[in-house]
Amino acid sequence: MSFKDQLNKGLDAIKEGAENAKDAISEAGHRAAAAAEQAKRDAAGDEMTPGEKVGSVVRQGTETVKADVDATKRDVRSN
Repeated sequence: MSFKDQLNKGLDAIKEGAENAKDAISEAGHRAAAAAEQAKRDAAGDEMTPGEKVGSVVRQGTETVKADVDATKRDVRSN
């Protein structure tokens, strides 16, 4: 293996590590946002209108899906 090939392999590993870190941070943010929506519904209880509850559930679902996409990107990248 030439020096250039070794260098490119090392740079690819660094790039993959940076992308994994970015996705892990993004995933954590999305999971926190989903948990915050759940906590908001738990705290507000019956004070929320049905429409507000539906909106909150949809936002929580959206954030959960975004987090799962970030986790999947890391899994795909490592395999």
